[in-house]
Amino acid sequence: MNTALLIIDMQNDFVLPSGSAHIPNACETIPAICRILTIFRERKLPVFHVIRSYRADGSDIEITRREAFMAGPTYIVPGTHGAQIVDELQPAEDEYVIIKARFSAFFATELDLILRRLRIERVVICGTQYPNCIRATAFDSLSHGYDTAVVLEGTSAATPEVAAANIYDLRKVGIRCISLSELTFDA
Repeated sequence: MNTALLIIDMQNDFVLPSGSAHIPNACETIPAICRILTIFRERKLPVFHVIRSYRADGSDIEITRREAFMAGPTYIVPGTHGAQIVDELQPAEDEYVIIKARFSAFFATELDLILRRLRIERVVICGTQYPNCIRATAFDSLSHGYDTAVVLEGTSAATPEVAAANIYDLRKVGIRCISLSELTFDA
């Protein structure tokens, strides 16, 4: 089964403790994501670095976040250090970077088009964070007909309780939530 990796929102503002929109526990997933990324690179499988981007004037941010964004500090504004992917996960030259303005990597992006052109059938997801971008992307992946897996060690949430609740919901709809040791590439 043709498989692609989606690494979601592993940007300085979200991951680093100094980031203006820091997600607790995101930094701790970097080693596992590095292992996953190495596996995909060694197998020469497609890798997608999906990142968030907001204009500094807040004109493209979700309505539910706009007021707080405008009050500051702003985050993931193009051209800032905070918008960059963390050093350990920098994209290789042949990897894709998908820019999204909403929770799902599929919403108003070219992701589905590229996955279909590459004849991808299975999507493996990791990154930050469960209740927003991971969940929305995983649900949309399943809705688009992809066999969908989320790697537990490579995915974060603000608290273990938030992670557990989302993992429960993801599993209930048929999304596989797997450990790194369960990551396989068999049909």
